[in-house]
Amino acid sequence: MEHQTFADLGVSVLVASELAKREITQPFAVQKMVIPDVLAGHDLLAQSPTGSGKTLAFGIPMIERLHGTNVRPSALVLAPTRELAAQIVDDLRDIAHARALSIAAVYGGAGIVKQARIAARAHILVATPGRLLDLIDRRDVSLDRVRLLVLDEADRMLDMGFKPVVDRIVKMCARERQTLLFSATLQGEVGKVAKAYTTNPRRHEHSGVGGGESSKGNVAHRFVMVSHEGKVAKLVSELSEPERGLTLVFVRTKRGADRLVKRLASSSVQAVAMHGDKSQGQRERALANFEAGVVDTLVATDVAARGIDVAGITHVINFDIPGSREDYVHRIGRTARAGASGTGVTFVVHDQARELVSMVRDLGLHRELERGGLPSDATGQRSGGSQQRTRPSRNRGRGGSSSRGAARAGRR
Repeated sequence: MEHQTFADLGVSVLVASELAKREITQPFAVQKMVIPDVLAGHDLLAQSPTGSGKTLAFGIPMIERLHGTNVRPSALVLAPTRELAAQIVDDLRDIAHARALSIAAVYGGAGIVKQARIAARAHILVATPGRLLDLIDRRDVSLDRVRLLVLDEADRMLDMGFKPVVDRIVKMCARERQTLLFSATLQGEVGKVAKAYTTNPRRHEHSGVGGGESSKGNVAHRFVMVSHEGKVAKLVSELSEPERGLTLVFVRTKRGADRLVKRLASSSVQAVAMHGDKSQGQRERALANFEAGVVDTLVATDVAARGIDVAGITHVINFDIPGSREDYVHRIGRTARAGASGTGVTFVVHDQARELVSMVRDLGLHRELERGGLPSDATGQRSGGSQQRTRPSRNRGRGGSSSRGAARAGRR
């Protein structure tokens, strides 16, 4: 069906109408895959990258399956970071309210007494694992009636060391429940966890970078060989491009983020840092200024960038190479959202070349690696041939807040 609608997937007129108010009328690929199975009550494993529309993929059918008369909380969404938890609530609030459901986020860095009050009133609770366990230990929240459990970005929760906490939380939920797990990968430890948490799950894989209908066709991947001492100068040069819009720069460490912002300032480039040592207020202000275009360069660590969902990011620059294939996918996935075009640039110091190639060799980026002067495989060999890269159109993406919010909700 060429123009499938949410109603075709089994979504109610009430919820479809609420989506239409936000100019969301046609489901994304991951939503087409997932929504019918969740509405049918199946457990689910979904491999889907950031920016593919996964929040609505689980949020819409979750809301459809709950009722205002249910106990509170009836549904629990676990997310790795406070930014992601807050954005999930932002994306789902209006839809939930249309069905007389309350939804709230709880996370560290905010007053626990106030969060205890809002958690007790929520049909749908969106939480980071640590803060939720705090509330449970205080006996402010009980999970024994949770009938629908969602684990969002499960791979990142494991990477952040949350597995023991998540194990405890899952065991506290009702035995007879529906469990949905979303992750950038379903291999390795994530696969073991997925098997332990679910029962006869339906499995869906929605390709991201290098593998399907989404970002490979919309992102221009560039790999740039640089020296250690020349990285900042090269970054300043990249940030001076007149066609550049909002740009997200990734570094590996918190200190590295702060240090890079200062070095950019000495070159008359204004940027703001975002990482775990910043207070919640500082992080919210940094993200708000970035989204509004007051500052068009945001320097972030991988953990801090989880949950950043900003329309109009034209460039993602890996100042430091990512630590894994999944990190590369998550980083680059911050641009080319919802069908837009974007550019992903990775700086590679000579002694990192083989590590980087090994990391991304299965993403279909052989020609891009060769154009950057890197071997196209981890053995140092190059494959023949080349391909002219088409420079994507770059809309600076700084339109009105309502259109930006609709786009953001759709792709989450």
